[in-house]
Amino acid sequence: MRRKVLRLIRSWRSSLTVRVVASTVLGGLVALGVIGGVLSAQIRDGLYDERVTQMLEDAALQTQNAQQVFDDATATTGQQAQEVANDWVFGLPSRSDAEGAVLRRSPQSSSTVTIVEPVTNSPIDLRSLVSPQMREAIASEGGQHWQPVALPTQAGNAPGIVVGEPVTLPVAGTYELYLFYSLAPEEATIALVMQVLAVGAVAIVILLGVMTWAITRWVLQPVTDAVLAAERLADGMLDERMDVRGRDELALLGQSFNEMASSLQRQIQQMEELSRLQQRFVSDVSHELRTPLTTIRIAGELIHDAKDDFDPAVRRSAELLHAQLDRFESMLSDLLEISRFDAGAAVLEAEQRDLRNVVQHVVEMTGILADAKGTELRIHLSDQPCTADIDPRRVERIIRNLLSNAIEHGEGRPIDVTVGVNDAAVAVRVLDHGVGMDAEAAKHVFDRFWRADRARARTTGGTGLGLAISMEDTHLHNGTLEAWGRPGVGAAFLLTLPRRAGTVITMSPLPLAPGSTRVLESGTARAPLGPGEAGASRQDPASVAGTAEEAR
Repeated sequence: MRRKVLRLIRSWRSSLTVRVVASTVLGGLVALGVIGGVLSAQIRDGLYDERVTQMLEDAALQTQNAQQVFDDATATTGQQAQEVANDWVFGLPSRSDAEGAVLRRSPQSSSTVTIVEPVTNSPIDLRSLVSPQMREAIASEGGQHWQPVALPTQAGNAPGIVVGEPVTLPVAGTYELYLFYSLAPEEATIALVMQVLAVGAVAIVILLGVMTWAITRWVLQPVTDAVLAAERLADGMLDERMDVRGRDELALLGQSFNEMASSLQRQIQQMEELSRLQQRFVSDVSHELRTPLTTIRIAGELIHDAKDDFDPAVRRSAELLHAQLDRFESMLSDLLEISRFDAGAAVLEAEQRDLRNVVQHVVEMTGILADAKGTELRIHLSDQPCTADIDPRRVERIIRNLLSNAIEHGEGRPIDVTVGVNDAAVAVRVLDHGVGMDAEAAKHVFDRFWRADRARARTTGGTGLGLAISMEDTHLHNGTLEAWGRPGVGAAFLLTLPRRAGTVITMSPLPLAPGSTRVLESGTARAPLGPGEAGASRQDPASVAGTAEEAR
């Protein structure tokens, strides 16, 4: 039963046709129920009132006839009065549609002559159907009185009425004449009418449901076609179109959808073409710059080697030229790497390595830069082996970029590098205690060429592409790269990689923010943030990569 109820609930929520048909049928049932109830009540009351009126008129005529017979009788003894009463009571069925009659001595009769109270044949004694209240009313008020009763029949009780009125018998005095009428034919008529109404209501509800279903399907079919066409468009089938028939509103919907699809196809093709041109432009420019950069590099090296022979101003220029050439060469390498990512040419060369060794090697390489900034690098390694299928070159680049970023923004304070492992993933967290990040910075920290503070100089010579490339490398590993920060407290970056290539991460071994824990869902992560904290988690490089126009 629970499964059936859940299935009905799912059908109600997921199908507009089911909701429309069910609502229409339910509304039809309610309307038919109200109309049927009103009609049946009117028919029942009309038949009942009309039949009761006829019965009362017939009872009045029969009572008048009985009194006339009793007045014309010449009975002078009780026996003769008994015969007159019996003849009239037993002969009643031939003169009237009454089911029976009974004569009962009135409590107010003063005659000393009594007769046996005559009653027509019946399955029970009809005298028991006359209530004391009715006898009292007739005795005290006189005239005609009636009340409903249940008449016994072979099939059970049938509805009916009993009509009573006082009459005077010769010699015997005042008696009460009670006539019994059956309403069974009227009840059968009402039952037949109710059956007809019920059958008609069922037929109307079924017809209403079928018509509603057919009309709903007819109206919703173009909408369903539009949904399927939209799904195919979303899957990349840009040539998908709807069939348009007629000139009504539904046809107008199909035409509008097709026009929208054509417009989207043109715009997407233009954007794809523009993207290809931009990627090719960046790649070509980067390659073309290699040759002049090599020439400039050779000339710059010669000038830099001879800087001691120059005056101080020229010597400073030679040093600046050498430093900026290093940065220019690094930026050019990053642009070439980004162009490979954009072109889909980047390939993961995975091998099983212990992440602890990779982290230690990168920390040693970055130690010179940290010493120059007066920053202490503290490593916290897991006691368990942290083996995983990784591309060492790319993972080293990710950790190197994270460390360089932490050193630049760490304000000379210690930086904690933590390595963790669980059954499904390995993780590295780089936590600094410097300027930190706000919500806006955490939202854009992986964008290309983005700076939290435009006026802040890159003291370590960064290119502005390091974190964007790190995100691309993480995506190749099917991992996650997350950012957390609190202004004035510090910032943390958490790299989580699956231990087996191609698997999905469900939980990171390390928390993003110190002292927090959370589960990664569908390759993304969220950390519980306190007041003023900022967090960001991304996996799709398309969501963090800015366009070439934004880079410029």
